[in-house]
Amino acid sequence: MIVFIVPGVAGALGALAMQINGVGPVTRFANFTRNPLANMFVGILVYLAVASPVPLALYLLSRTGQRPRALGLARPGFRKDIWPACGLILASLGSNYVLAILLYQLLAHRGVATNAPVGHVPDYYVLYGLAISATTALTEEVLVNGYLLVRLEQLGWSPGKALALSLTLRTSYHVYYGAGFVLTVPFGYFVTRSFQKHRRLTRPIITHFLYDAILFTIAILWLK
Repeated sequence: MIVFIVPGVAGALGALAMQINGVGPVTRFANFTRNPLANMFVGILVYLAVASPVPLALYLLSRTGQRPRALGLARPGFRKDIWPACGLILASLGSNYVLAILLYQLLAHRGVATNAPVGHVPDYYVLYGLAISATTALTEEVLVNGYLLVRLEQLGWSPGKALALSLTLRTSYHVYYGAGFVLTVPFGYFVTRSFQKHRRLTRPIITHFLYDAILFTIAILWLK
């Protein structure tokens, strides 16, 4: 978990400092080449490194008897995964809407809440967004749900305490949003509780992928 969390938090703090101090733009899509198409493929390849701890986590879990099937890593199904994922997404978006209303004055204050825009990119960068969404969903849910919650349970932690720690770690690498990081809490809560109750890791992975993919697609195609 340290291998996964520390680089993420360090990167998030660096991005937050850059945005607050106006040092340079922090966008979702970094520029590696001058050619947009080549940049997209290079960016996808570079971002895959985020998922590097996943095989290690699954291997360590398998050594103590928690093989992928026991974690609920299986072929996605409509009834078991996709339809429940839609419900989790709606619950997250609805909760964020309520939070945004309650915290409007704070979130609207300049410099308190920040964001990382996608920048001006071609429409085919939707593929980039989908690749990032898939990589992020698999990485976060396997590590923060599958690995962390199982290990905490083995150590005798109560579900409530495990949920609290999981949410703390999950939100820690989103601090580049500034105060806006609070809007990540509802989503983290719902997918974590889903795994705790149903022990099906495929469901939060699908939920996370669809949630991010929808937001990326909207940002790329309509919010340039």
